[in-house]
Parts: sequence; C-alpha cells; structure tokens
Amino acid sequence: MKLPSRRHFLQQAAFAAAAASLGPWARLLEAQASDVIAETAYGRIRGTAIGDVKIFKGVPYGASTAGTNRFMPPVKPAAWTGVRDALAYGPSTPQTVPGPNVRLAQPESEDCLVLNVFTPGLNDGRKRPVMVWLHGGGFSSGSGSSPRYDGTSLARTHDVVLVSINHRLNAFGFTYLGDVAPEFAASGAVGMLDIVAALEWVKTHIDRFGGDPDLVTIFGQSGGGRKVATLMAMPSADGLFHRAVIESGAILKLLTPEQGQQTTALLLKALGLKPGQVRELQQVPMARLIAANEATETTRPLPEVGMAAGSPTVDGRFIPQHPWHPGAPALSARIPLLIGWTHTEETWYQRPTPENLAMTEAGMRALIGKRLGAQADPVIAAFRAANPTATPYDLNILITTEHPRGSYSRELARRKAAQGAAPAYLYRFDWETPEGGGHMRAPHTAEIAFAFNNIATAGPLISTRADAHALAAKVSAAWVAFARTGNPNVPQLPAWPAYSGERRDTMLFDNDSRIVPDPDRGPRLAMERA
Repeated sequence: MKLPSRRHFLQQAAFAAAAASLGPWARLLEAQASDVIAETAYGRIRGTAIGDVKIFKGVPYGASTAGTNRFMPPVKPAAWTGVRDALAYGPSTPQTVPGPNVRLAQPESEDCLVLNVFTPGLNDGRKRPVMVWLHGGGFSSGSGSSPRYDGTSLARTHDVVLVSINHRLNAFGFTYLGDVAPEFAASGAVGMLDIVAALEWVKTHIDRFGGDPDLVTIFGQSGGGRKVATLMAMPSADGLFHRAVIESGAILKLLTPEQGQQTTALLLKALGLKPGQVRELQQVPMARLIAANEATETTRPLPEVGMAAGSPTVDGRFIPQHPWHPGAPALSARIPLLIGWTHTEETWYQRPTPENLAMTEAGMRALIGKRLGAQADPVIAAFRAANPTATPYDLNILITTEHPRGSYSRELARRKAAQGAAPAYLYRFDWETPEGGGHMRAPHTAEIAFAFNNIATAGPLISTRADAHALAAKVSAAWVAFARTGNPNVPQLPAWPAYSGERRDTMLFDNDSRIVPDPDRGPRLAMERA
C-alpha cells in the first residue's frame, strides 16, 4: 500500500486553510485542488490551485538572518535546483518566550524572510492590482502566516493579487547599534528593510503571478499600519508602492538615536553584556535573546502615548526623520492614502469584564487624569456632552480610543491633505460585533475580516450574520477600488470625498454607511486642546 506523500498532506493543509473563505464552494473545489508551478529568479516553486485561485506559501525573499546576518540588512536567498514546495506557511520571526507548555501557532526561526502569494492567474498577461499586507502586533509580534490573513477570498472576488509577508521584529529587527560600530548602521531599521526587500521581490516577480508591479498597494493594521506610515518616509522604499492604507496604525514619531541607545542598553544589561559587545550579541542563542527582549519590554522608553515598544530608530539614513512629524513625508507626497480607525479600539485592550463594566465615575476620572493630566476634566465634559447616555466605562473607552488612535488618524489625513499632491480618505469603522455580549462594540482589529472579505472565517457569532457579509462586500470593494485607482469610491457606498482640513469628511462604516463632516467635533476640539 502506497502511503500519502508529505506533499499530499501539505496540499490538504493548504486547502483546509483556504476552504473556509471559499464558503459553500469548498467541497466542490476540493477535488480540483492541484499542483501549480511558478518561476522565480531563484528557482521554481510548487503551489496549490484551489479552484481559480493559485496559492504559494513560504516563498523565500531573503536569506536566513541568523549568525553574522543578525542585525544586518537582508540579503537575497540562495538559488535552488528542482522545484521547491510552497505549500505551507513559512516560519514567523522569533517572538515567543520558550517554555515547557508553549505551543506555537507557526514555527519561529531567524530564517523567516518568506512571503505568500494568492492570485487568480499566472503568466496570463493580466495586470492586476497587487495588495501587500503588513501584519499587526506592533513592531514586536505577529505574523503574515496567520490564517486570518488568507487572501483567497479577496483574490477570487475582486481579481487582485494578495501578498502577505514575514519579517524581523522586536530585538531581532530593531536593536539600534549604529552608535557602536559603523557596520551595524542599519540595525535599528532592519525589520523595515526586510519589508523593502519583500517589495523589491514583488517588483521583480509579481508580473509572473498575474500582478502589475506598477500598481502596488501596501496596507496594514495596527503595527502593520505603523509600518506603512514608516515606509512612506523611507528612501529605499521609494517607487516600490503606489497606494497606502493605514488601519488603526497612525504614528507621528519613532525612536530617536538617544532613545534607541537606551533601549539597547536595557537589552544588553538583561543579557549580561557590556555596551561594546555587539558581535557577542549576534551569537546569543535565539531563545535567550527572546527572553531578554521580553524581560525589558515594559521598561523601555516610550516618549509619548501611541508609540510601540521595540520601534525602529530614526537613524538619519535608512529612516532619515520622523515619518509624520512635523508634517507629512515629502518622499511620498504623490501616494494616495486611505486611513482610519475603529470606533472603540480600546475594548480590545480594556475588555468589558464585569469589573470594567462596573467602573465608577471616580475610577474613570482617575484613568483619564493619568493619561491627560490637567486637561482631563474638559475632555471628559466634551465627551459626556456628545454621549449623554454613556457609562463611565463607555466614556473611558471612547476617550482612550480617541487618544491617540482617532486623533492621530485624523492628523495624518490632515497633514497628507495639506500637501496637496495626492488625496487622503478618512474612515471610522462603526459596525458593532455581537461578541462580548455586545459590549466589545467596534474593537481594534474589527475591520480586518471585512477588508479581506473573510467573514466566513470570522467566528460563529459573525460568520452567520447577513449584515456582516453585506458590509464586507462593500468594504473590500472600496479597498480594492483604492488599490486599483487611488480612489475608494464604489457604487455600493455613498460618495466619499477626499479629506480636507476644512470639511473633514469621514466615512462611517456600518450597516448604513454614511459620510459625516467632522464627526464628534466637540470631543475632537477638546482633545486637540489637551
């Protein structure tokens, strides 16, 4: 009896990951799953065709970052002979503290520079929009190898090519050593340079996968949005993308060299190393470096609310200046921007537990006072006037969502619009999930399944909702229209004007989506004075 091959099992796993997003067609398409071969500059790869979508996973765009490549800019992968399987997701960057009870969702390795491609066609002469997804998790965690970022549905329903990537994070991607040795000048930005290398791979190869290398959109949520905002100010990324989408990830500043040095000093101390022992730092075992990074994360300097631990460093070369301070980056002035946030981001972090739902007025005022100082009272008064039935917990969520995710999103849109070279479009995602007994409302990450048109995989409480499927069709259509034309207007939604500092038109996504000029103007003005 002939046993099934490893390739067979990998094909079945690839099908299972895609099947949920294919909905009722899954059983019909299972019999049609088959090998598909593509050419890259480094060798041939074998993917899987699931119906009319071709899927390639774990494709190398860079070599291993271990050993002497640690903290160094990415290098190209070695070529291979024969056909390399691209049937399963590749490793994520190291991020999980090892332990006896730890179970990884995906393997973790310093050999993590891989990407995934979901496409409706190969070498068919078509020039489809290319959408490159940058995952969330701040600059410290996360992976493009998550099934929630499966691009099958988006590729199938909107005829686009979806690319997701893995890259270095945390201490592996952003340890600033530029003040110690010239050869490590890029170390505080190598995680971002990995993304640039992936975009270079896309520019070189994506026409072979049915995509247009001159029509590339970078989009990301949370930490992925921060990466998009940063790429817009990086000279090495210039010309590699043509549209940008920032979902709940607006930032103004990154770490200065002085702040990067402080972060590195904490890491070296945790490892028992002296400031000059950079090469020894390259040889620290992966597990030990992960543990030291985790031990120091809560003590690292964060100069302002909204910054993330382990952020890249403004080094004067690879990242020449703060991305969006004091204004929008001139480098990407002609790149259209789509940007927004979810209405109650903070319910993701301050969950609606019985204790939180019972928050008192005094408890709420203490939390907001710690955040805003002397300006807390007028801000609370403005939010209460705009939301008269809100509980103390509700007000806390609205204010901490506004500061900074809402206010930063608006400010980036305003600064972009002020350049006058390309439009900015602003949204707020208001659709409320039934999860958490309804108290989660519109939390951080809520829009991802809608942008990917992946409601079928969004969990039992959402996947059966007809209104969720209907809204996902509209949101994903708007995202793809923006990728295709630089304008998110589609017939299914109200006319969406570009943002301006005068009108502040904002798309509020919900079952009844609508455009509102300057929504919540009173709270906005109060927060701007804070």
